[in-house]
This record gives sequence, structure tokens and C-alpha cells, in this order.
Amino acid sequence: MHIKYYGRANCELCVEGLRTLKLVQDDLAFEIEIIDIEENDAINEKYMLMIPVVEKEGRILKYGYLDYATLLEALE
Repeated sequence: MHIKYYGRANCELCVEGLRTLKLVQDDLAFEIEIIDIEENDAINEKYMLMIPVVEKEGRILKYGYLDYATLLEALE
């Protein structure tokens, strides 16, 4: 399974969200592709108010505050 994680540098919510996603990764097998939204204007415009964003197969699973239980359920 391949998961895209959208965030940006100097974003505490993004750091915390990635930490939570990695905890879920300990229980489920998947790859995380980390995408800095500031490196692409179109992605930045799309997600700037939503980050962090977790996406699977082009579908947003969760954004904003990420909690373990919700992520685990969404990824199972």
C-alpha cells in the first residue's frame, strides 16, 4: 500500500501528524511518500489550508488533526 502525506516545513501539526502516521505504519504495512506542498504551486494552492493531508489512491483519507484510531480504521 502506498500513502501520500502532504505537509510543509515548519508546521508543528504536520510533524505531529507524520509521527502519528508512522505509529500506524508499525501496525500496518505501507509506504509513506512525503510531499512538501511548498515545492509545487498547484499542490500548495490545493492543500494549503488542509495540511497535513493523508491520501490513498487519489482519495483523501484524513486531513488536519490526525489521530491514530481514525487513521488505522481508514487504512485497514
